[in-house]
Amino acid sequence: MHACGLREDGVAECWGSEGNGRSDPPPGVFTSISVGGTHACGLREDGAIACWGLNNFGQADPPSGIFTDVSAGSWHTCGLRDSGRLECWGDDKYGQTSAPTGGRYLAVSAGTRHSCAIRERGVSCWGGRTPPPVFPQTTPQHTTQPEEPTVAPPPTVDPQTPDPGTPDPPMPPSTPFTAVSAGGSHTCALRSTGTIACWGNSANSRTAAPSGSFTAVSAGHEHTCALRGTGAVECWGGNAFGQATNPTGTFSAVSAGHHHSCGVRTTGAIHCWGRSAGDRTNAPSGTFTAVSAGFTHSCAVRATGPIVCWGNNNHGRAAAQSGTFSAVSIGEQHSCGLTSAGAISCWGRNNQGQTAAQTGTFTAVAADGAHTCGLRTNGAVECWGLGTNGRTTVPSGTYTAVSAGAAHTCAIRTTGAIACWGWNNYGQAPASVAP
Repeated sequence: MHACGLREDGVAECWGSEGNGRSDPPPGVFTSISVGGTHACGLREDGAIACWGLNNFGQADPPSGIFTDVSAGSWHTCGLRDSGRLECWGDDKYGQTSAPTGGRYLAVSAGTRHSCAIRERGVSCWGGRTPPPVFPQTTPQHTTQPEEPTVAPPPTVDPQTPDPGTPDPPMPPSTPFTAVSAGGSHTCALRSTGTIACWGNSANSRTAAPSGSFTAVSAGHEHTCALRGTGAVECWGGNAFGQATNPTGTFSAVSAGHHHSCGVRTTGAIHCWGRSAGDRTNAPSGTFTAVSAGFTHSCAVRATGPIVCWGNNNHGRAAAQSGTFSAVSIGEQHSCGLTSAGAISCWGRNNQGQTAAQTGTFTAVAADGAHTCGLRTNGAVECWGLGTNGRTTVPSGTYTAVSAGAAHTCAIRTTGAIACWGWNNYGQAPASVAP
């Protein structure tokens, strides 16, 4: 018998029975860990899986590639690739590694003689002594979620095509908008009346905007925060780390990140709350005008113009470039700023071209996931980086604002209508929302 835990810095530590190296995890940073019968597996920060312990059936010999979830069973292991495809390895005596093919899955769990996975519209199981059952499910929910999950790229199939007999997701209400914020799998927008409308994934009540008037809104991974006219911040949705716990005091700006939030107080000081691992909430002192809370790091613009970042600095995501800036926006592993001259400057990981900023003059920049978008002075929106499922394919027209989500993008047209593009599995990216 053995057990494992994940420290705040991402280091795995195991104890108990040491046979076959099951309590001897490899070095490195992990985002989640799963303990099986005589082995264990962990999901590294780059999406790779590492396993250790008894390997008599190959259960501790994971395939290469990028994964978003891993589950160690008694004598087998299953992982969820970033494409949403399942892959299992190890003992298959009862068919427990014969994962179904086709479709997209959201989470996976390996047992003793069987395995189960959550689909976009149901649960599938395989192995054991009975045929794989399928159970209906109305709202997809992750049963096992890494403490710090990697944002999974969207499916290769068209997510906007509903299953046969399944109605299209409800469209958001039609009304003029002045601001929009694309989150992990939901979107929120500020009406001209000051009220907020949200649509998309409603899990954890992240789309249940409170009534009343607001001046700004920010959609995070599983939660949302907004700024009232009084300067008070109000948050709702997932609150596992306290990221949706309303802070006291008055603010001039707010940003909802992955598992933390940050705001600029009316005094100009930065205040962050939620998950503190990696010092992502340990904001520097000073006076600031803007802030952006990301995946595991945060950045802000000082009143004098420079950008300062804190938290996870892997791939140089928190190593802000020098210069004078007016805005900052950060993605999962990269950051971008808008210079006082209107140019966009990005830094951090560039595996998808997300930091290869376009030249020219812009009035706004928006980064999230592995893509970036900018609003040009002529009203055109241009996006670059990971373009899977059209998240960087901008509809024609002129716009006044743009916001990049984890795998989708939304912008406000000059008419006040909202246009969204990219991953739309929860209805977070409707093609058009009329004013």
